[in-house]
Amino acid sequence: MRAVLRKTGLYALVLLAAFYVLFPFYYAIVSSLKSGADLFVAELWPSHVGLSNFVAVLADGQFLRNILNSFIVASAVTAVSLFVALGAAFALGRIRFRGRDTVMLAILSVSMFPQVAVLAGLFELIRGLGLYNSLGGLVMSNLILTLPFTVWVLTAFMRELPVELEEAAYVDGATPFIVLTRVLLPLMTPALVTTGLLTFIASWNEFLFALTFTLTDDVRTVPVAIATMNANSHYELPWGKIMAASVVVTAPVVLIVLVFQRRIVSGLVAGAVKG
Repeated sequence: MRAVLRKTGLYALVLLAAFYVLFPFYYAIVSSLKSGADLFVAELWPSHVGLSNFVAVLADGQFLRNILNSFIVASAVTAVSLFVALGAAFALGRIRFRGRDTVMLAILSVSMFPQVAVLAGLFELIRGLGLYNSLGGLVMSNLILTLPFTVWVLTAFMRELPVELEEAAYVDGATPFIVLTRVLLPLMTPALVTTGLLTFIASWNEFLFALTFTLTDDVRTVPVAIATMNANSHYELPWGKIMAASVVVTAPVVLIVLVFQRRIVSGLVAGAVKG
């Protein structure tokens, strides 16, 4: 009897958590299928289903440009983060040097600061480098958010790889670069996939830096474009269009997570399990 009650309680908690997480997205889908006064009617499914909001969003060339901007920025941030973090993880995970733990704590401390705390200094830096209102400025700013995470995950994974493989490669005359690229890198695929996906999602959804460091619509990313739809409307609040745009932007990310969820979980726990 206790086992049944325990299992029932577990399923109830899972259903409650799933409802709490999925219902906002479901209601966004429902709202995106409404138009006019139906948007202000609370119902689980619209009485009149229409795709006019999706047609308006997909026909908007500026919004498609914003999607492309988000893809370019997120892809560049992911590539640079993995490239830099891989080298840092090799140094922090395989090479013993004085101050290694201090460097790790410094990297961790960077991730503890809220975005607002570094906003002013980062703004001056980006403006001084001439990167304001450019995709390069967004890539540079997003690296502050993604690099600490990627370095920590890849370093933890690197430290758990068998040292014997590395030593055997050195005996055969391999250089550190060959050891990293041909011996360790193939073994780090789960961690690379995990950190790459999470880095891409974090950069794709980033809002504060994208709002602060861009000025014109042709450089803005998707989160800022959706937020400014309300400000750009002079006649009525385009709630249906905003909901449709949110669904268009969120659906691919949700599908990516569902497809790669096993790799994400295995990559996150791989560095925590000895063996």
